[in-house]
Amino acid sequence: MSHFFSIDIPTLLFGFVFYYPFFMAWLWMLGGLIYFVVYERHDDFTHPDFTQAETPRISIIVPCYNEEPNVREVIAHLQNLNYPNYEVLAVNDGSHDRTGEILNELVEKYPSLMAIHQDKNQGKAVGLNTAAQLATGDFILCMDGDALLDPNALHFLVSHFIDNPQMAAVTGNPRIRNRTSLLGRMQVGEFSSTVGLIKRCQQVFGRLFTVSGVIALFRKSALEEVGYWSVDMLTEDIDISWKLQTHGWEIRYEPRALTWILTPETLIGLYRQRLRWSKGGVQTVFKYFPAMFTPRNRMMLPLFCEYVVSIFWAYCMAFAFVLMFADLFFTLPIKWQISVVPVWNGMVLGVTCLLQLLVSCLIDRRYDRGIMKCYLWTIWYPLMFWLINVVTSLVAVPSVLLRRQGARAVWVSPDRGIQHGKSDHRNISKKLP
Repeated sequence: MSHFFSIDIPTLLFGFVFYYPFFMAWLWMLGGLIYFVVYERHDDFTHPDFTQAETPRISIIVPCYNEEPNVREVIAHLQNLNYPNYEVLAVNDGSHDRTGEILNELVEKYPSLMAIHQDKNQGKAVGLNTAAQLATGDFILCMDGDALLDPNALHFLVSHFIDNPQMAAVTGNPRIRNRTSLLGRMQVGEFSSTVGLIKRCQQVFGRLFTVSGVIALFRKSALEEVGYWSVDMLTEDIDISWKLQTHGWEIRYEPRALTWILTPETLIGLYRQRLRWSKGGVQTVFKYFPAMFTPRNRMMLPLFCEYVVSIFWAYCMAFAFVLMFADLFFTLPIKWQISVVPVWNGMVLGVTCLLQLLVSCLIDRRYDRGIMKCYLWTIWYPLMFWLINVVTSLVAVPSVLLRRQGARAVWVSPDRGIQHGKSDHRNISKKLP
């Protein structure tokens, strides 16, 4: 006992900075492998052929804000899904470009398309709520204005609802289609290791932190029960996931439901995206903190605690960086000194990170045949994305605390990557039946 109390603060600080990501990486790998072996390994890409009378009607909502370069391709792609009973509702949320004009042209071309125009930028959640009120389907698919949905995705998503009346939402597997830059290639590995692998691990433990906003199918009656999407939350996908699960509903991950998306390929675009994600996560923690004390939500508590610990880790990591640079100019006490050159623990952590990326890429290569070509680029992943996540976490907490309560979350024009022409996801994805 006396030895425990003799441990000093620097030892605890540096130990936590190292052991937290080390432990979580191995936990995610273990959970992801368990999911793959138990649930995924024997899955194939065949699905039953449904007739229109046998399948529930799905309303696909496509929120659009300044999507002129992408909306025509996205809407045209949605006309060729291998599902017999669906409609498409595209919401133009006060775009400043030709998005609304293009949608009006497409309505004349595609009878299954409805265009909804909002006079001003009111935010994605308002657009989703508006379209949901007009939707005629029992299920609502939410996606982004740059996403190309796999033709068979609806079959795989809706199958989870057939025999489970408590299933509120099923999220799919987003894949990166713009891979012309270093940032784009790095995000291919990141989406496998921090989206796909973590969702698999969370599914094993019974709850998901969030659905993916680019592809998620919802039971409309569940949305009605919880009041649809909150208009003041910066990440409506995280909020609706917690809102549904804290009301006793279930959500699930379906890796065979693919969608091909565009991601930021500039540092400022990537930073803005990750800052919004961080702010949304912090908002969610504050909003649902009281709900963590109810017995019904005990399964959500590990997700809540892990996110809080990750924010604390970001602040500890930032403090370690401050000490590292201060030691270059000042003579710090020995116990507070930290080396700029990675020592054994830094090397172990780096190798663990690359192993996590390798495991996730090997699991996901059945869905993305070009993923291993991007693996060599992921050696930069720990430096780039950990640094960005530390910075965004530092900024997110005070930003949320100082944000006016109830302020509506509105659109900011997204960074859809460097425009080198249309990326053909068919050259990347594995041919699905």
